[in-house]
Amino acid sequence: MNIYDKLKEGKQQIVITSHRSPDGDAIGSSLALYHYLIKKGHEVTVVVPDAYPKFIAWLDGVDQILTYEKDEDSVTELISKANIIFSLDYNDLSRIGKMSDIVGNSKAYKAMIDHHLQPSDFCDWMLSDTSSCSTAQLIYEFIESENDLDLIDSKIAEGIYCGIVTDSGSFRFPSVQAKTHLIAADLINRGLNHASVHERLFDVNTLSKLHLLGYSLNEKLRVMKEVPVAIIDLSMEESERFNVKKGDTEGLVNFALSVEGVEMAVFIREDTDRIKMSFRSKGDIAVNEFSGKYFSGGGHKNAAGGMKEDTLVNTLAYFEEKVVLFFEEIAK
Repeated sequence: MNIYDKLKEGKQQIVITSHRSPDGDAIGSSLALYHYLIKKGHEVTVVVPDAYPKFIAWLDGVDQILTYEKDEDSVTELISKANIIFSLDYNDLSRIGKMSDIVGNSKAYKAMIDHHLQPSDFCDWMLSDTSSCSTAQLIYEFIESENDLDLIDSKIAEGIYCGIVTDSGSFRFPSVQAKTHLIAADLINRGLNHASVHERLFDVNTLSKLHLLGYSLNEKLRVMKEVPVAIIDLSMEESERFNVKKGDTEGLVNFALSVEGVEMAVFIREDTDRIKMSFRSKGDIAVNEFSGKYFSGGGHKNAAGGMKEDTLVNTLAYFEEKVVLFFEEIAK
C-alpha cells in the first residue's frame, strides 16, 4: 500500500520526524507537511532529536514541535501510538540519534520523503529524489501529486519556501532546478511574502554572531598551500568566548568556499563529545564521498557533514593529511 492510500483510510495518528541538529529544510518541510496533514483531518505531531536553531523559530507551528532531548517520555509514547511515521530530510535511522531504535522498532507505517544519496531500506514507502534541492520541494510535489495545491496557505508556503531557500543557498546551488523557481513563483502567487521570509531568516544577527563572523574570517580562515582547500576551525573556548548559540555558525563554511581559487572548504568545530565538520565544494569535487570515507559522514556531492571522536588538533592534522590524498586521487 502506498502512502496516498494509507492516508485515505481515515483519521490517522501521525508523527513527523526529522534529523538530529535540524536545519531550515528539516523544520520547514516538517511544518509544511504538518499543516497540510492537519487540513486533511489527521492528528499530527512533529518530533526532532534535539533543538532547532533560533533563526527558524518564527515559523508557524514551531512551538508545537517536541524534542526528544527534552521530552523523551512524550516522544516515545507518541511514536509507539502512531499509525504513520514520516521520515523527512534523512534517509537512514542513524541520522535521528537516540530516536533511531524507537522509530525502527515501531510497527507504524513508515514513509520517507528525502533528497539525500543512498537511502536505507527502513520504510514502507519512499519519495527519494536526489536531484531535488531540498526536502521542502518534495513536500510541495507530494501535495501536488494529491491535487491539493489549493490547500497551500501562508503557513504551508512559508515552511516550503524556508526549506528551499536554506538548502539551496538562496537558489544558487547546482541542485536548483527550473521547477524550483516555478514552485517559488506559485507560492508567491498564493500569497507568500518571500521578502519577509528572507528578512526573518537572514537579517536577525546578534552582535555576538557578527563578532564571531569577523573573528572567524580575520583570525581563523586559512587556505592550504598544497591543495585548493580553505579551513575555519573553532575550539570550545572560542565558541564560549563568542557565546555561540545553535545556528550561529551556519554559513561560515560558505565564506571559506567563496575565497578565489578555493575548490573545497571545511568548517571544523570542537563540541563536548566530538568534532563536528561541515564540508562544501565546487564542481565535481564530491565532499560526500570524502566525508563518508574519512569522517563517518555523508550528504550531497557539494555539501556534506561529518564528525570525528578525537581532539581538535588531531582532527585538523588528520583532515589535512587526508584531503591532500583526496586531491591526489582526483588528479589521477
